[in-house]
Amino acid sequence: MIKFGTGGWRAVIGADFTQSNIRRVAAGVLALARKENKTETPIIIGYDRRFLSVDAAKWVAEVLAAGGIKVWFLNRSAPTPLVMHTVKDKGLHYGIEVTASHNPASYNGIKLFVDEGRDADVETTSLLEELIEEIGDIEYTDFDECVANGTVEYLKNPFNKFIDDIIDLIDMYALRERGIRVLFDTMHGSGTYPLQVILHTARCTVDTINLNKDAYFGGGMPAPTEQTLGLLKNMVIKGEYDFGIAMDGDGDRLGIIDCTGRYIDANEILCMLYYYLVKYKGWKGPVVRNLATTHMLDRIAESFGEKCYEVPVGFKYISAKIDEVDAVLGGESSGGLTVRGHIHGKDSVYAASLFSEMVSVVGKSPAEIIDELVAEYGRFEMVEDNMAFAPEKKSDIMKIVYEDKLLPDFGKDIVKVNYEDGCKVYFADDSFVICRFSGTEPLLRIFAESSDADTAKDYITAFKKLLSI
Repeated sequence: MIKFGTGGWRAVIGADFTQSNIRRVAAGVLALARKENKTETPIIIGYDRRFLSVDAAKWVAEVLAAGGIKVWFLNRSAPTPLVMHTVKDKGLHYGIEVTASHNPASYNGIKLFVDEGRDADVETTSLLEELIEEIGDIEYTDFDECVANGTVEYLKNPFNKFIDDIIDLIDMYALRERGIRVLFDTMHGSGTYPLQVILHTARCTVDTINLNKDAYFGGGMPAPTEQTLGLLKNMVIKGEYDFGIAMDGDGDRLGIIDCTGRYIDANEILCMLYYYLVKYKGWKGPVVRNLATTHMLDRIAESFGEKCYEVPVGFKYISAKIDEVDAVLGGESSGGLTVRGHIHGKDSVYAASLFSEMVSVVGKSPAEIIDELVAEYGRFEMVEDNMAFAPEKKSDIMKIVYEDKLLPDFGKDIVKVNYEDGCKVYFADDSFVICRFSGTEPLLRIFAESSDADTAKDYITAFKKLLSI
């Protein structure tokens, strides 16, 4: 059965990510559009640089076009946020990106976006899954024939409006005056072109690494983590760059390397940008984070008389809450964020541009900025452990965590426990631990945060003992 998780449908190439299943998903989207009476606008299809992405995108287009829906097709790989932006900007009902985001190279997948360029919500994806199960014979028309008869149209200059809208939101004068030097690790991904254009337009010096298309992502993971950015770290130091930028495979997750080689993680990026927008740009409003994201955001918001709202994992929840409470910013510890007034999903092109603006305006290195926040708000150390498990083990874990609701002996008082998304345990000192299944991979994730890393590790060890993993 095809299942959509927090980041769409993802599957191993050749096992489940196959031509027949891809066509089933496309037929499901076609049935969804008909059921919701939303067939009058085109569906835009984009794709990243993974193996089979462009072919899969064409297979999807062939089914939609044969079903009478106009398809706008991108003529080159593009980041996920561009597709979301186009759906919002053009008033479309649906958009599709073929990508497995930061998953290993053996994976690929499909993300679905709905009205206003939002991630499809759970109700929509559940309905889509039901419709896919009901699919019988699937009609499709050869892609080249679709282009010839006009049912598939290559979208002209798809990057222009996306780039221009980001430029309108960024202080380009500050960037030009500072003249930062940036090393950009593209991680062989699809977010390369728009960020280069924006920073070059601002007269920044931008050098790149890992620019070539590589279906194996250089043998690593296309995720901007401390473990994957060793080359960027060394080259930033050697080349005396102001900082390094890295994006995941489809341009919706961000990592930063300071000029000293220090890795600036997603939690720190969120805190820095929220603080910058409120303190330096005078924005007013709360902030939104998911359950597995730093509580430093809560402290920062409180210091400005604002509130930090907590939501389940899945960016659809963050974007919905941003709209509901008119938040300044929302994001997650896995590396994605968006800002009020932009698109309703993660966008590392905009986030990297805004980060560059912040460094230019504040006049300090990223490490100096985050160290000042630590001095003001305290230290928040997050530790994460991702564990694979045998399929038969999942039911045992679910029984312990969700049915019996057993907890480890952490040796300290528990303030509350939240079962909204996994099991999150809150402690009086503002530390926490959360245990949940990944929505994109067959993994159990345990996140813990405390004022010191050793305590956070102890929380994780206690949970692993309880679950015998």
